[in-house]
Amino acid sequence: MNASSKPEVLGIASGKGGVGKTTVSVNLAVALASQGKRVLLFDADLGLANAQIALGHRAPFNMSHVISGEKSLADIVTTTAQGVRLIPGGSGLLDMAALGPKEAAGVVQAFSELEEDLDYLIVDIAAGISPQVMTFMRAVQRRLIVVRDEPSSIADAYGTIKVLSQEGAADQIYLVPNMVDSQAAGEMLFKRIQDVSLRFLGQPLHYLGSIEADEMVLTSLRQHKPLVALAPGSLASRNFRALANEIGQLSPLEGSLGGLSFFIERQLS
Repeated sequence: MNASSKPEVLGIASGKGGVGKTTVSVNLAVALASQGKRVLLFDADLGLANAQIALGHRAPFNMSHVISGEKSLADIVTTTAQGVRLIPGGSGLLDMAALGPKEAAGVVQAFSELEEDLDYLIVDIAAGISPQVMTFMRAVQRRLIVVRDEPSSIADAYGTIKVLSQEGAADQIYLVPNMVDSQAAGEMLFKRIQDVSLRFLGQPLHYLGSIEADEMVLTSLRQHKPLVALAPGSLASRNFRALANEIGQLSPLEGSLGGLSFFIERQLS
C-alpha cells in the first residue's frame, strides 16, 4: 500500500440477509466516487458476492483466484463504469463462504501489497456473526450496520452489536436504517435500538441518516445499475448522497494507524 495514502476504512454489514446491505455498499461507493473521491470497494461477502452484479460490471477474476494462489490481489482489482475500483468476491463458492478466521485474516493481510492511492476502502461484509464476518468487522475503522424496521432485522442487528461488544470491536458502530418510510421514521428506529444498546450493553451507537423506501431501487437492481447512476434524482439517491456527505465530514479517528495499515495491523494484534 502506498504510504502516502491513508483511506478511511468502512465496513458495511447486517445482522441478517435481505436488508439491502450490498445496495447500500454499492451506492455509497458510487456516490463518493461521483464526488471525486478515490474509492475501492472490497466485496467481502465471499461466498455470495454480488457487488459486481449490482454495479453492472463483469470481472474476469475474483477473490477465489487470490486464495487459490492463481492471482495476486493487485491482479484482480478492476475499475467499474462509475469509477469505483472493485475487488470482486466469489459467488456460489462454498469453500469461500466457509473460510475460517485464519484464512480471512490472510485475505486482510493481502492488502499490504496494494499500491493504490485511496480516500475510502469500503468493505461489503457478509450478513451474520460468523468468525469470518467478525474478522473483517474487527479490521475496519468504522462499522455501518444496515437495519430494516422489522423484528428479525432489529433483533439480528442488536445481536451483531452485542457480539462486537464482546469481541472488543464495538467502537465506531453506525446504524443505517434502510427502506424506511421517512427520515423521521429512520431516526426513531435508530433511537429505539440505541436505547436498548445503552441499557443492556452500555454501548453507544452513531447515526448518519437513513435510506428511504424507493421503488426505483428495485428497478436499478433489475437493470444491474447503481441507483445513484441510474436515477440520480430519486429519493433514495438523494439519501445515498447525503450519507456520503455525512461520512465525508467525519473527523479522522484519534490514534488510528490510518488506512489500509489499520486494516492489516488489526489482524496482527
